[in-house]
Amino acid sequence: MKKIALLFTIITLLVLSCKTKENQKSINQPEKPNVLFIAVDDLNNWISPIQNFSNVKTPNFDRLAKMGVTFTNAHVQAPLCGPSRASIMTGLRPSTTGIYGMTPDNQIRRAGNPVTKNITFLPEYFEQNGYHTMGIGKLFHIHAPDSVFNESGGRVKGFGPYPKKRFVWDGFGKGIKGTHGRTSTDWGAFPENDTLMPDHQSVNWVTERLQRNYEKPFFMGLGFLRVHVPLYVPQKWFDLYPLDKIETPPYKSDDLNDIPPVGMKINDLPMMPSTEWAKESGEWKKIVQAYLACISYVDYELGRVLDALESSKYADNTVIVLWSDHGYRLGEKGTFAKHALWETATKAPLMFAGPNLPKGKKIEAPVEMLSIYPTLLELSGLPAYKRNEGVSLVNMMQNDAGIDNSYGLTTFGMNNHSVKADGFRYIRYEDGKEEFYNHSNDPNEWNNDADNPIYKAQIEKMKSLLPKVNVIWDEKSSYTFQPYFVEQKARVNGEEKKPVEVIGADR
Repeated sequence: MKKIALLFTIITLLVLSCKTKENQKSINQPEKPNVLFIAVDDLNNWISPIQNFSNVKTPNFDRLAKMGVTFTNAHVQAPLCGPSRASIMTGLRPSTTGIYGMTPDNQIRRAGNPVTKNITFLPEYFEQNGYHTMGIGKLFHIHAPDSVFNESGGRVKGFGPYPKKRFVWDGFGKGIKGTHGRTSTDWGAFPENDTLMPDHQSVNWVTERLQRNYEKPFFMGLGFLRVHVPLYVPQKWFDLYPLDKIETPPYKSDDLNDIPPVGMKINDLPMMPSTEWAKESGEWKKIVQAYLACISYVDYELGRVLDALESSKYADNTVIVLWSDHGYRLGEKGTFAKHALWETATKAPLMFAGPNLPKGKKIEAPVEMLSIYPTLLELSGLPAYKRNEGVSLVNMMQNDAGIDNSYGLTTFGMNNHSVKADGFRYIRYEDGKEEFYNHSNDPNEWNNDADNPIYKAQIEKMKSLLPKVNVIWDEKSSYTFQPYFVEQKARVNGEEKKPVEVIGADR
């Protein structure tokens, strides 16, 4: 009996010792926050916490803004889905990687690209530091490279349900079939209810997982397909915006008369509706109405996510970041598209919320989506990833540090760049031609002042922020919607004789 009692005492002491060590560990090492990583495709700054264009109805974007910090002047690293998302997920600039166009998710990191062959994607860095990672929807260009997430919900093909016949736009416009490709652009009320939308199903997936128990902190990615074209959502979202109340964005018919040739080539999108066509056909307000309807639909789905988080055990210890991969032009500069180095294409929403962040704060300084990777690491208490080219925004959010020197750099194709800083925009194309805009007196970028001598010093200052390295196009990266990018890649890579596969709308 004495031996049994002694053995029991020893076991009890060992258990107590282990518990003491666990308690000490929890005291010395605070629990890491969870991360909710939300991407919204093609969302510009029209949401009510930023621009509130045409009295857009976004109560849940407002709700998120009150929970944390909203950057009203955030800029993407490329005004195109694929390279923009690759930049966020790698933490590297397009000029560093050569990923200027669309790249298959599984080809972003590959042996043939010396820069990306050993890169650690953002979700992987969290996994390597003790996180359980999950993702659904459009996070990279399609969904995600194989095995990036511990749990993947995948993504439906295309951009949701389609009617049997397009409502307005055939997808080709004035473009030549087999040369320019086909856009998914179209607009109208479809389908009948929200439950038929892939984004609704993605939110169901996220909601269910927010009810689970996890042994580790989690990183959860949610990629919304809307507001990407086609601008299809159920009728009730259109009903929020009567046509007679719709505003159209500023437009000047001779706006492009002072744009350099490369800028004009980049803006040449024959498959997309032009602003002049939209005016003449009476469709301009209808396109804007459809875009606003899509924003309000995404807002509704965002509200479902926030409801699920707030009713979960993770409500008080979760970092939220919401971002878009680029802006979107709704008639500005003559067309309806992203694809440009101007303000309405490069600027997009960026919002953070979570423990130790101010609530209801807005920051107007220009920043970069490239900062998402290092910012999330710092907010989560993880060591910095030395290969990140962006800078953390935590000190700016908490203490306003770095606001005076902040800027945004956007790249579109090899050696075409735009810099936003100090209330100005500077653009330089590969042939050395320039654009310059003073946003204090020209917010719509209607007057190119690159040759105005009073701005010489400012231009030189902004020119110094351009990348020092501009690598050639990555072999697996391409963009065939515009002949200019096909020609540029062939020219700089020495591939003039290679056949080009034209990209069409992915249904």
